[in-house]
Amino acid sequence: MTTLTSEEIRHALHQNRGLPYGAARNAQAETLTAAAEAGGDRALFRQALVGQIDAYEYSAERTRMVVPFARLLQEYDRDPGAFDASETHSLFWRFKWVAGRIVESPEIPVETVTHWLDDMERRYRIAGYSERAVRQSEYYLAHATGDRERAERAVERWRAADRDSMSDCHACETHTQGWFWADRGEDARAIEIWEPVLSGRQTCMEEPHRVLARALLPLVRLGRTAEARSHHLRGYRLARGKESLLRSIGEHIEFCALTGNEARGLEILSEHAALLGSLSDADTQRELFGGVLVLLGRLKRLGHGADPCVPYEGSARTVDELYGILLGQALAVAARFDARNGTTRVTDELRERIAREPLAGSLPLGVRSTALPPPSGTAVPAAAPARPAAPAAGLPELVERARAARDTGHPGADALWAEVSVRISAPAPSQTDPLLAADLADQQALTAARAGAKDAALLLAGVRDEYRALGRAERAALAELRLATAAAQSGEEPGRIRELLAAGLRAAESLDAAEPLRPRRIALAELSAIRVESYLRSVEAAPARERGEAGHAHGEHGHGDHDHAEEHGHELLVAELTAFVASYGPTLPDLAAEAEEMLGRLALSRGDTDGALVLLASAADRAVTAARPWQAVDPLVLRAGVLMSLKRPEEAEQAARSALEHAAEVTDAEQQAVVRITLADVLLRRDAAGEAAEHALTAAHWFDQAGLTADGGAQARLLLARAHAREGRAADAAEVLQSTLPELLEHGEGQAVSARDFLGNLLRDLRESRAAAEQFLLAAELVKDWEDPRPQASFAQAAADCLSDAGLAAEAVAAYERALELRRLTGESVISEVRILRSLAWLGLREEATDATVAAARARMDEAARVLETALADEPLDPELRAELAQTWHQLAQVLDRRVDAEQPDDGSGPAPESTLGAAGIEALRTEEVLLWERAAALYAGLGTEYLQDRFQCLNNAAWTEQELGRPAAGAARISALIEEVEALPEGTGPEWLLPQARRVVTGLTS
Repeated sequence: MTTLTSEEIRHALHQNRGLPYGAARNAQAETLTAAAEAGGDRALFRQALVGQIDAYEYSAERTRMVVPFARLLQEYDRDPGAFDASETHSLFWRFKWVAGRIVESPEIPVETVTHWLDDMERRYRIAGYSERAVRQSEYYLAHATGDRERAERAVERWRAADRDSMSDCHACETHTQGWFWADRGEDARAIEIWEPVLSGRQTCMEEPHRVLARALLPLVRLGRTAEARSHHLRGYRLARGKESLLRSIGEHIEFCALTGNEARGLEILSEHAALLGSLSDADTQRELFGGVLVLLGRLKRLGHGADPCVPYEGSARTVDELYGILLGQALAVAARFDARNGTTRVTDELRERIAREPLAGSLPLGVRSTALPPPSGTAVPAAAPARPAAPAAGLPELVERARAARDTGHPGADALWAEVSVRISAPAPSQTDPLLAADLADQQALTAARAGAKDAALLLAGVRDEYRALGRAERAALAELRLATAAAQSGEEPGRIRELLAAGLRAAESLDAAEPLRPRRIALAELSAIRVESYLRSVEAAPARERGEAGHAHGEHGHGDHDHAEEHGHELLVAELTAFVASYGPTLPDLAAEAEEMLGRLALSRGDTDGALVLLASAADRAVTAARPWQAVDPLVLRAGVLMSLKRPEEAEQAARSALEHAAEVTDAEQQAVVRITLADVLLRRDAAGEAAEHALTAAHWFDQAGLTADGGAQARLLLARAHAREGRAADAAEVLQSTLPELLEHGEGQAVSARDFLGNLLRDLRESRAAAEQFLLAAELVKDWEDPRPQASFAQAAADCLSDAGLAAEAVAAYERALELRRLTGESVISEVRILRSLAWLGLREEATDATVAAARARMDEAARVLETALADEPLDPELRAELAQTWHQLAQVLDRRVDAEQPDDGSGPAPESTLGAAGIEALRTEEVLLWERAAALYAGLGTEYLQDRFQCLNNAAWTEQELGRPAAGAARISALIEEVEALPEGTGPEWLLPQARRVVTGLTS
């Protein structure tokens, strides 16, 4: 191996600190430590050891830090004077890490761990540190060995000791103290302690990541499922892919397994499958495998043991196989800990964890997860209606309930008949009552007709004949009518359909006058005829339409006749339905409601929104009056949508809430989903984001149940993400949106662009700049062929901003140049153009401020100023343009200041020997800076008190620059003048901090 120089090692150490934590960084740290030791530079060797310890701490190899730390400690003991104050503090700080890591190493005897702890306590006491960090480390030892009494004493003394510079950050201490109570089953106490971290008031490099994971199961046990859901979405996003957080990954997987989200848990496992091998950190391996085993055990109990699972060490594995492998390894690790501790506690706790039962049958998370396939060796079950929640005690009562539900059109009728079918299939179906057999055949025929089955007509005819034979003419008449609607559905000839309609009406009219259902059967036949006749007219008009189009192509005039026919058909349908409502409204309100809903939809098709609203409201009222509230759901949902389009949100919310109330007994999953997504949309537009999120979440669940995950489910999740974003929960929103993004991208170009734009903004809010830039660039690609270049320009500029934030200077420059080109094509967005130019100026200075780079940046700033001055020539009083010009001068002064600073030596004694400016050049730049800040401040002054803060910044910079030029009095005079001006303003006009800060500046300049 080539020997590295000290400078090369220092440079490599700096580069290694920028790498992601993991095996590659650890390996490089080890190499550099060896190189530094071989070079003989002890200070560099100590620096390399610290780098190696830090690399291990945030990886899956944490326990390996013990060796480099022991060597660092030897260096200190050999020559304490070689360590400066910072290095000494660093050494003692990392002592805490090691005290925690050695506890997690089963090969290190308890006696050795105790010795380390005693040594830590001695050294801290001599150095004058509090015992707080020592007692925290003692708690880790007591917990690991199962010494509950010692753990309680340690926690008590830990909390009583003073905080000092060796104390862990507040977030880490809060995590461990809450963990103490959670470990004792005190869920509520743990959550109370964790609250500052969960709420974001206490954070650090690994918090709230770890607490968000630890709090999941306690929250579910406490019934606080909404918080658990949010913490999972946010917490997993923070922990994903981080080696040092594999324990947390295991906790997220376990949470999914115990809340009916096994598919989500399997996806998380797949993302981390490469880390399932044997880990050097045994305790992390045990914790991760424990969570994974909870999931795999759950999958086994659900019948998925023989299903393919994630690969292990490059080989495909089934769920059963992977479970066996991981269980053996986890138990082996637990046995190593128990052997060291002299107990069976670790193994017992692992087995108890793996055997946990679900805490919730189904806790919707909002994210899109691929559904688990049916267990291997089983057929795909046919969709079946839900069974009634409380079936009748006996078959006769159940049959009566089913018949009553059928006769009233209750949504639960299908489930009741399914239950009846199950009840009678086991004993002796041949002994079934003939009427009940006919009823079951009727239900089967109706199901076939709804599905458009080819044998529907044959089944319906058989049912009709059975009812006739049993003397149930009213049921036979209904079957006769259904034959007509089935024929229309299957596309039979109009003539045949009309024959069947006439037969249905005759069957109804021929019922005995004393039959109570005779009026209903006649009315239903008439309403069916109205519906089907309207359909038949449109079918028969199709050839005429085609002839008209052909004639139009040859110069003939056929469209007018066709349009007249269509208008006549519409008027005829409206007249027929109106007459039906008038005839049957008082006696059969549910059928009148159906007709009125049709009238409302027809009114909407003609643009008569006012008329439609009245008709839809009336239809809903009639349904409720008829004791069929479920029938009111569709017209109310439609009414809510119309009201929102008319910007009448209060009425829309009322309609949507009524629809949800009346949907209580609806069993159709899609209908339940539509009701909720409608209400969620209304509520979000009314700024009730929290409740909107609840309904959007439930809507997504129902769309999934209806098999519409990629359609309505995607729209519900988009709405859920928007609600989360409105609540300020950007992480939740991003996680939900990213899960359903593939489906949204298939919903047309407009939605794809909107979704990528939304996600890009969310990621930018989360400071995931590189990922945000990717979304904006993909959005720009989607709109590149649009006639209007402005959307592409906006996306290119947003991408450039994010690329710049991510430190990708070259990519940012390219994106800004493209955005600038597009902005100039429109000639409209002067301010955007100017901001791009300023950003390009600063990107040119990212590496160093030389004469060449500063000249290029100045050219960009000057160009921005010229663009603004040209625009101001046309609009001299435009406040936004004036403010941007002031900002441009301000930033140009800062550019010049960067050039001067580059000439200053580290000790501040004057120009560096290699200066290319010299004293005169520096003075010239400083003088120009003052003039630019003066000009900017003058512009801000003309814009009023709204810009007082910007004005003060300019004057403050100018004042201190004047001090550097040897003119402190002139600088103080500028600030004093501003103070007098602000003091004369009405109280509360300017920022509270401005006057005190300005007075301090004057004091600093004049003292």
